[in-house]
Amino acid sequence: MHSRSIVSNFVIFSNLSFIKENRRLFSILTGPYAALVVLLTICCISSEPFRDVTNLLNIIRQVSFSGIIALGMTFVIIGGGIDLAVGSLMALSGVFAIMTMNMIPGNEVLAIIAGIGAALATGLVGGSLNGLMISLGKIPPFIVTLGTLSIFRSLALYFADAGLVSSKIGLFAKVGSLAICGIPLPVVSLFVLTILFAILLTKTSYGRYVCALGSSEQVSKFAGINTAMVKFSTYVIASICSSISAILFASRLNGVSSTSAGTAYELDAIAAVIIGGTAMSGGKGSIWGTLAGIFILGIVSNILDMWGVSVNLQGAVKGLVIIIAVLIQKKERN
Repeated sequence: MHSRSIVSNFVIFSNLSFIKENRRLFSILTGPYAALVVLLTICCISSEPFRDVTNLLNIIRQVSFSGIIALGMTFVIIGGGIDLAVGSLMALSGVFAIMTMNMIPGNEVLAIIAGIGAALATGLVGGSLNGLMISLGKIPPFIVTLGTLSIFRSLALYFADAGLVSSKIGLFAKVGSLAICGIPLPVVSLFVLTILFAILLTKTSYGRYVCALGSSEQVSKFAGINTAMVKFSTYVIASICSSISAILFASRLNGVSSTSAGTAYELDAIAAVIIGGTAMSGGKGSIWGTLAGIFILGIVSNILDMWGVSVNLQGAVKGLVIIIAVLIQKKERN
């Protein structure tokens, strides 16, 4: 009888823990998705062209490039860090990918594979550089990534002669126009990565370690977590996401501009993560929330164009959205 009581109490405790965890996740997601629904309703009522399926699909495709980067940025910010170099690294990855492809003109499939490998390798090296300086060098992430932001952009400008690098591989341009069941490849990639990263963050020990790191690095060390390795890995994930985005972006345009590719993507990524409910102080956040933040930013940009709002004022509106999101988070924490 006593053993049955213990088992029963354990089951009750497990169920309560499960409910508590799901309530926490629900509270994180409620804000951004409620805002998304309200925003969609307002936009659909105020603009008939906005409701067109083609326009909605175009919005998702446009934000998918910065959105993929935002998914990686979520891990960095939950872990208590920041990465300002992802946009510049995207440009550098794209430049190296196309330059590598152009060096193998004989076999288009092999050239594309080599280009993808070059882009991913660039992201791996760039993310490792950031991660090592931050985790082992103990240099503040803002300082490190601010420095590598300039380094990566300068390297992209140098190798591309401060211009546009175009692909000579005809098949590569066709990759950019691929669609699965009518859905563009970048959009499919965004949703697939969202699902995979959501599982990684919520269903694995690694996800719990990232949250613990952001909550308290010192306590995480006492708990036996290899905080240096976890912190290092978050920057690698963000950088690999930049490389994936670079490949998709370059294939769509069949080229990469070393001056403009990835410009301000780091700011859009950070904004999407914050709007999605992830705390800037780290410790908690949601991949699904980030996805909502990505869509909110894309919808705001699109509807402002349809309303005829000056491009010079659109940045102010985005900034206001970010500030409101932070204020809502602060109110919820209090």
